[in-house]
Amino acid sequence: MGSLMPKRFDHTPMPLLSRIGVSLDSELLDRFDKFIAEKGYDNRSEAFRDLIRDRLVGTAVVASKAPVVGTVTLIYDHHTRLLPEKLADLQHEHHEVVISTLHAHLDHDTCLEVVLLRGKSRQVQQLADKLISTKGVRHGRLVMSSPDTVSPHLHSHH
Repeated sequence: MGSLMPKRFDHTPMPLLSRIGVSLDSELLDRFDKFIAEKGYDNRSEAFRDLIRDRLVGTAVVASKAPVVGTVTLIYDHHTRLLPEKLADLQHEHHEVVISTLHAHLDHDTCLEVVLLRGKSRQVQQLADKLISTKGVRHGRLVMSSPDTVSPHLHSHH
């Protein structure tokens, strides 16, 4: 006999939902309602879930051995002597962490590069720091996430 739990299209069970109450002062709730309207949320529950997930991910990626994925966004002048080669060499030296790279020409001089990374939090952070601090990079930013924190069933195959 099958489970009475609702199923997703991929036939994995949907998580059980729990209903909670939250007490907020009126001014904070007004600000929150404006925020969720600006962001396009259908309801407060969706916004609360996203904020909670974001906080959990933020906490998880701090652990040096936590498995993470990340993007490093770089903006640089491709005329800077040997810069494209230095960035490519760093990525080759850390091939076990680099998944893929997207390169775009923003104008005659400026390039945008997005490097997709996967590994332990410390490895990803260290490579991102090296890329961002390379002489000639005008701006860089790392964004990390923890797939296991967002979806504990990500790796299960049925």
